[in-house]
This record gives sequence, structure tokens and C-alpha cells, in this order.
Amino acid sequence: MIPSPLPLFPLSTVLYPGGRLPLRIFEVRYLDLIGQCQREGRPFGVVALHQGSEVRRAGAPTEEFLQVGTLAHVRQFERPQPGLLHIVCEGGARFRVQAARQLPHGLWTADVEALPDDAPVAVPEDLRQVATALEQLLDSWRARAIPEAQWPLRAPWRWDDCGWLANRWCELLPLPLAVKQQLMELDNPLVRLELVGDLLARHGQA
Repeated sequence: MIPSPLPLFPLSTVLYPGGRLPLRIFEVRYLDLIGQCQREGRPFGVVALHQGSEVRRAGAPTEEFLQVGTLAHVRQFERPQPGLLHIVCEGGARFRVQAARQLPHGLWTADVEALPDDAPVAVPEDLRQVATALEQLLDSWRARAIPEAQWPLRAPWRWDDCGWLANRWCELLPLPLAVKQQLMELDNPLVRLELVGDLLARHGQA
């Protein structure tokens, strides 16, 4: 169930379902938002910025953001000092913004429509190399003794799920924000994985 209205956090990134998003919070509008979400166990929405900055500055363009976003659930919460929060979020369901409004203190909220979760689709044989390439990348991190706590993705590993596998590669590949957004919005997880396979081939990784 998506809260309505949903508070929004426009960012220069795209959050995928099942993804991991660390954030350093210091703006008052977001300190209040995250504190309330933490107390009430509610998510907020992450939307990718089309114009403007993550941090409000005098004279900066008004924030404009894309209309499909992802719920962010706070999984880790730390207050190292007054006026500063360190959090780690996990991506949940996708949504489409239907009507957005900005409150007097700068926070955006929106009425949103929930989008369907990816249907579970097994990875076909001709795309198995996409899973193998990701497993090899994780093995390389282990070989370099990089602690799993520092990895940008987390278990459980769903090697035979098209949507999960495509999403993890979309997070890792150095793609323009617009491409990441287009891939996140795709409703067909198999098509998303096929496109990721093409991108990996271009980068010489599969």
C-alpha cells in the first residue's frame, strides 16, 4: 500500500526495486521527512531530477522531476550529529506521479498510482552469460577482500530472475540517467534483461 499523498525526494539518480541507496541528509525539509518516515515505518518516493539540484540554492532553477519513481524504505538509520542523518534505503514498488505539489518549506508530495511489480521470469539460456558475468564480478570483489558491507548490492541473490538480474546490472553500469530511467520504467523484465545483455556486450563484459 502506497501512502497518499506520498512525500518525494528528487535525486540525480534512479532507484530500482530491490536496490540499495545510501543517503546523507542535512536539509531541514528532508531531515523532517526521514525522521517521520523512521518513526512511522513509512516509505518515501525517489524520483529522478530532470532540472534543478538535489540541494536548494538561491537562484537555482525550480526542481523538475520525472514521473515514474520508486518507493524507498529506510533500512539503516544513523544520526552522527545534530542536523545530519546517514541512512540506507531499499527500493520497493514503482509508482507514477499523478499530481505533485510543493509545500511551503520545500518538500514535494504527490498523489501517485502504483505500478505492477515485475512478474517472475526465468533467465533464458541465451542470457545466462549475464548472470555469469555478475557472479564473476562478485567473485572478483571477494578475491580483493572487499567486505560485503561495502558492496553496492546485497543478498539474496536471485540469479534466475530476469527482473532482479537486469536491475542489478542497471545499477552497476555507467549509463546516462535517462537510459537508467527508461530501463526502470520497462514493464517487461525479459526485454529489460535483453537490453542489459546488449549493453554488457558493448562494454565487453558479456
